[in-house]
Amino acid sequence: MSLLERHVRFVHALREAGIPVSPAEGLDAARALRVIELTERETLREAYAATLVKRAVHRPGFDTLFDLWFPPVTGPARRDAGDGPDLERAEVSELRERLAELLRDGAGASGDPAFGEFVRAAVERFGRQPAAPGRQAWFSYPVLRALSPGTLMAGMLREALAGEERGGLAEKVARRRLADAVSGFEDAVAADVRRRIAEESGIDRIARSAVRPPVDRIDFLRAAKTDLEALRREVHPLARRLATRLTVKQRLGHRGRLDFRRTVRASLGTGGVPLVTHMRPRRPHKPELVILCDASDSVSTFSHFTLLLTYALREQFTKVRAFAFVDTVDEITRFFAPGADVLDAITRMTAEADISRFGRSDYGQAFERFAARYGDAVGPKTSLLILGDARCNYQPPRLDTVRRLTREARHTYWLNPEPRAQWDTGDSLATAYGGVVEMRECRNVTQLAAFVEDLR
Repeated sequence: MSLLERHVRFVHALREAGIPVSPAEGLDAARALRVIELTERETLREAYAATLVKRAVHRPGFDTLFDLWFPPVTGPARRDAGDGPDLERAEVSELRERLAELLRDGAGASGDPAFGEFVRAAVERFGRQPAAPGRQAWFSYPVLRALSPGTLMAGMLREALAGEERGGLAEKVARRRLADAVSGFEDAVAADVRRRIAEESGIDRIARSAVRPPVDRIDFLRAAKTDLEALRREVHPLARRLATRLTVKQRLGHRGRLDFRRTVRASLGTGGVPLVTHMRPRRPHKPELVILCDASDSVSTFSHFTLLLTYALREQFTKVRAFAFVDTVDEITRFFAPGADVLDAITRMTAEADISRFGRSDYGQAFERFAARYGDAVGPKTSLLILGDARCNYQPPRLDTVRRLTREARHTYWLNPEPRAQWDTGDSLATAYGGVVEMRECRNVTQLAAFVEDLR
């Protein structure tokens, strides 16, 4: 494969993994290759990163794909590791001692070639396992099980401290450094396994499954609990932009009423011809927001996200009222006071809020109860934001109530976490509600950002 073909396919793989790369940026990367030493692999990596990667959250996926398309080596490992033991025939205990030595010396972080040779030899010796009758494949787990790097921590820590007092700052620093070294070894093993699979099965095939979507493209309905903190970091700046966009949208295109007196006075200098009209300045409008979010089990992960959004917006708007519902509705604003811990707020809301009677979503019933109990929350200065999948368990949608709330609000938007292809399937009433309220697909942070940018 020529360098040009490898470059084109690498850029295509980045786009397929959700890392945005424009044609101009691809050309910039190609130009950068003309002024660097191509035999210096890390220089090549940084040249690509500088021209193609725009956000820190995209760097891990970039590095994974770079290692697939520009591997450090090809083919099997060498049979020795410099001054260390024979990696093919040595006892496991000898290999563990050699691994502890490499980790303790920081060989992985420093790019020591001996560390790379050890990893490749370990994968070659332990990583090939039976996968199906008559077939074998490469796996990381047998390598880590055989060498058990985590169990080396106590011995490495004892040697690293070399008689220093335990329990102090030195131990904490050493423990963190060694934990990072163990994690680096595990990552290196996984990378070499991917390289070998790519050599046997093709890079394109392994690339599709090797890269986890960046945080801004994680599907809200499939996000894990470990993703919530990363989503929270992404949501806060978007909340500030949303507050700004809504304020600008309310201000633009409404210049205020005609100031007749100033216009007449100005016309005296032109013989009574009003060449310039003067308008009364509009009174500044402070943005107000009402959030109505589905908290049912079918969208439990999305509801966590919406509550993160609620928490962020609570700190950005002058007045925010938040409501959650399943088959009945309750105000949850009190749980998200400024300074409150968002996870504690979610826990309290789940335990204390009156949002469910039968445990099944009923949008129509929730809208009716909201209009009856909290109808005064929506007014001519209010932006109403509805968050949910529009699945109502085949209950009446109560479109008239939604239409009335929409008329009373200044702006109304609906964000739906389901793919558009699934709208109107089963008990979904997305199109019916979308005919009353502007409904947008909002499956990840990227689509939320697009929604915010469109508020003009």
